[in-house]
Amino acid sequence: MESNPREACRVNGMGTLILSTLAGQYGCQRMVMISTDKAVNPTSVMGATKRLAEMVVEEKSRQYPGTSYITVRFGNVLGSRGSVIPRFEKQIQNGGPVTVTDREMKRYFMLIPEAVSLVLQAAAIGEGGEVFVLDMGEPVLILEMAEMLIRLHGYEPYKDIDIEFSGPRPGEKLFEELFYDPEHVEKTSHEKIFISKPGEKLPPGLEEDVISLAGLDDSKCLSKLHSLVREFSAPPELQ
Repeated sequence: MESNPREACRVNGMGTLILSTLAGQYGCQRMVMISTDKAVNPTSVMGATKRLAEMVVEEKSRQYPGTSYITVRFGNVLGSRGSVIPRFEKQIQNGGPVTVTDREMKRYFMLIPEAVSLVLQAAAIGEGGEVFVLDMGEPVLILEMAEMLIRLHGYEPYKDIDIEFSGPRPGEKLFEELFYDPEHVEKTSHEKIFISKPGEKLPPGLEEDVISLAGLDDSKCLSKLHSLVREFSAPPELQ
């Protein structure tokens, strides 16, 4: 997505717009949009387009009050496609090295069954228009996770299996956030599900702007994305 912002906008922006519109038009009882911690103060195209999707769902919640539009935001799911654990294990099986982006890189993690259960429960308690934040526990240092996995396979880190540091990828943060302001998070009936209160007002003409993104080239699309998602602060390599 970092290399193809136009396609990212089409999938996360336009795709969400189409689905959420149809859900409202056909009287769907509930629509749940799975978001990410990367949507909070995004520094990547992925995070910014997911934040854009959250904004689209919020607007549709106002247009179609008969449908409960719910957004669920959480971090990494262990064992899911693209998860770091399978990649580490494959690198260990191949004799290393295990590649870690940065010594200080931290991420939130939860297991697939836990993530699915919490999403379903958020959908059940949601009335519409909420952004639910799942309690991910304490963030995990990726380096420590890599060292632990090497030991679990019977090897000694840096001796039997080396660890190399590849550097953060474009748009990647060392530490992700789950909400913008800890003071604006409400409890729910479930101890591990919270509600993040909406931030600033949605820009006027959001739907038309999302549609227009699909017709722009990557450079103009990225510029437009910055204007729509004001929290988006891309690093120099993405600007």
